Amino acid sequence: MPTRRTVLTATMAALGSGVATGAALTPLLKSGDHPQASPATQLAAAALPIEKFRLPMPVPPVLTPYSRAGGTDRYRMTMRPARAEILPGIGTDVLTYDGHFPGPVVRARSGRRLTVVQHNRLDMPTSVHLHGAAVPPEEDGSPMDTIAPGRRRRYTYQNRQSHASLWFHDHAHHMESEHVYRGLAGTYLITDAVEEALPLPTGRYDVPIAIRDARFDDNGQLLYQMGDFLHRTTLLANGRAYPYFQVAARTYRLRLVNTSNLRTLRLRLADGSEMVQIGSDGGLLPAPHSTDAVTLSPGERADVVIDFARYPVGTGVVLENTLLTGGPADLLGQVLRFDVVRTAPDDSLIPPVLQTLPPLPTPTAERSVVMTMDTSGGPHAKGYINGKVYDPDRIDDRVRHGASEVWTVTNGDKTVPHNFHLHLVQFRILERNGRSPGPAESGLKDTVLVMPGETVKLQATFDTYRGVYLYHCHLIDHSAMGMMAQFRVS
Repeated sequence: MPTRRTVLTATMAALGSGVATGAALTPLLKSGDHPQASPATQLAAAALPIEKFRLPMPVPPVLTPYSRAGGTDRYRMTMRPARAEILPGIGTDVLTYDGHFPGPVVRARSGRRLTVVQHNRLDMPTSVHLHGAAVPPEEDGSPMDTIAPGRRRRYTYQNRQSHASLWFHDHAHHMESEHVYRGLAGTYLITDAVEEALPLPTGRYDVPIAIRDARFDDNGQLLYQMGDFLHRTTLLANGRAYPYFQVAARTYRLRLVNTSNLRTLRLRLADGSEMVQIGSDGGLLPAPHSTDAVTLSPGERADVVIDFARYPVGTGVVLENTLLTGGPADLLGQVLRFDVVRTAPDDSLIPPVLQTLPPLPTPTAERSVVMTMDTSGGPHAKGYINGKVYDPDRIDDRVRHGASEVWTVTNGDKTVPHNFHLHLVQFRILERNGRSPGPAESGLKDTVLVMPGETVKLQATFDTYRGVYLYHCHLIDHSAMGMMAQFRVS
C-alpha cells in the first residue's frame, strides 16, 4: 500500500491527484460523521494482463421517454447491479442505471420539462445529482436526500438553462465515492435553438465518451478503497479498458467527460494533430479553440471536434493521456484507439463564432473559499472548506436571489490538487492566479481545477431557484471526506 507521503509526492510530479486515506465506505453515516478506516485492508495489484484495443468502445444508448404527453418527457430508470465486459472475456460486477456501464444518455431540450422516476434496487441508499443543472433544491440530489433500497422517487427537471453537456451521478454522502467508482454515472445532454442552428457534427457523429481510471483484482473485479489513487492505473473509455472505436474519414464531435474519482487527464492525439475545442461544462465556447490537448479534472467536460479525414482509411490513431501521475506510461498513457474504416460524406463545419455570452453584470458581493484537507494520515482524515467539515444542518453562506457574486477559490494545500464544483449555477472564470483565463476556460463552467496554492476567481449569478445548495471539491473522495459546504439563496 502506498503511504500518504508517497501519494503526496506523486501528486506534485504532474497534474492529477490522490490522497490515500485508507477509508472503506459502507453504510450512510450520521450527520457530522466521516469515513472510517479499514487498516487491515490490503488490496492486491491487478495481475491480469490487458490486451489493448481488442474490445470495441460502446456508445451509451439514448433513452426513449415512455410518454411525451402534456409537454413533459417522462422517463423511468432503475439503479441495479449488473455485469459488464470491461476487460476482454471477463464479466465484472458493477452498479448501473438500467444495466448500462456507464449509464445511458438522456437528451433534453431547453425549456421543456422532463421527469425521471429513479427506482433503487441496490442494497444501499442513493441520491441522483444532475451535475451542472439549474434545478430546485428538492430535485438537486443532495447528499442527505437519499432513496432507500427498494424505494423510488421522481426527479423533475425544468431545463431552465441553455444547451450543455451535463452528467448525472450518485451523491449519497460518504457513499458517493464508491458508488460512482462502481458505475453510477450517466450522460444528460440539453440542446436549444442556438446549438441546433450550427452546422456541427450530429447524429452518429456526435459521441459522448466518459473516461476514467480503475483497479482490478486477478479475477477482473473492481477493487475499491478510498483514495487508492496510485493503483487505479487501468483507463476506461465508455466502460471498456483501452477499446477501439471505428470512425469514418470525416469530422466527429466528441463530448468528453472525466468521471474519475481523483485522476486529472490531459488528452491528446498520439500524432499531435489538432483538436478543436468547441464547448466546456455549460455549453459552447464563444469561439472555437484549436489545441493539441485538453485537460479535464474529475467532473469537467469538453466538447471537441476531430477531423478524421486527415487520415487514410486503414489508419489507427490513439487518444493518449499525458498525465502519468501514479503509474507507468504503458497503462496510463493510452486511452482508446480511433480506427478509420470507411469514407463518409461530411457537410459539417465549425463556424468562427459559436455563441455570444451576455456581458457580466456588476458584482453585488464577494466571497472567499479555501479548500484544505488532512495530509498527515490516519483513519479519521477529513476535508475542509474554510476550516469546516460538511454539516447538512449548517448554512455556510447566504446569497440574495438575483445577486451576481465574485467567489475567490483558493487551494490552501501545498501538495494536494483540488477542484471546485458549484451547484445550481454555471459561472464564468475571471482570473487564474491573477491572470485572465485561457480560451478553454472562456465559456460557462460549473467545475474548475485548482492546483496546490492556486487561486481562481469566478463570477456566478443566482437568478433561478431559491433554496439550499452545495459547493465542494469534485475530487469525489475529498467531498466524501467532508470537503463540502452549503449556501442558501433567498
